[in-house]
Amino acid sequence: MTVSSNAPPEEKAPRNPYADRESLEFNFRARRFQNVRPLIEDALAEKRQIRILDLGGTEEYWKIGADFLNHHRQKLKITLLNLEAEQVEDTEMFHALSGDAADPDLFAGERFDFVHSNSVVEHVGNWERMIQFAENTKRLSRRYFVQTPNFWFPFEPHFRMPGFQYLPKAARIALVQRFQLGFFPRTPDPEEACDLVEHNTLISTRQMRRLFDDGHIVLEKFAFLNKSIMAMRTH
Repeated sequence: MTVSSNAPPEEKAPRNPYADRESLEFNFRARRFQNVRPLIEDALAEKRQIRILDLGGTEEYWKIGADFLNHHRQKLKITLLNLEAEQVEDTEMFHALSGDAADPDLFAGERFDFVHSNSVVEHVGNWERMIQFAENTKRLSRRYFVQTPNFWFPFEPHFRMPGFQYLPKAARIALVQRFQLGFFPRTPDPEEACDLVEHNTLISTRQMRRLFDDGHIVLEKFAFLNKSIMAMRTH
């Protein structure tokens, strides 16, 4: 006798393409590192050991530059700042802290040789918090690299759905409540779904220029379209 069940099928955990060296996403990050490396080298030309602050970063991310980092490992101290401290394996190079990258008092009185952030500013919340994130980035070092996906690139990279970012907010919340999208499981609770949408808000090149008005803007392309936006300041 067969026993039937009305329980919904278990949802599989979304694959993380950023951990797959063969994935398109990993290779984009690796190419992006060619903009990061000169900033680190510039700082190393001034000091025997440098401090790097990675806002919202992970140890896994830095595998894109593993050969370069290992060559300079005695000279690099990388602080990873997240709302919850990351677990790190290489404690000689990496130091994980908990904190809010949009906190006006973040690392008050301290300076770093380089501030880095990859795909984080779009997650901090509303426009006011994005402004504070940018102010912290500019205040904490004279060198920075900040990357964010472009609002006008048609494929939304977090929910992994074409045109998702162009839908009305209510429609995005409804989709998140009903379906597993991208990196996120289905989120039936309306408040949680709303929070998820609000903390995945893509911005445009014009907005990026406003946030990082003292930096140089570079556009990363895919299929002749501007896929992401990079803001850099060298000195």
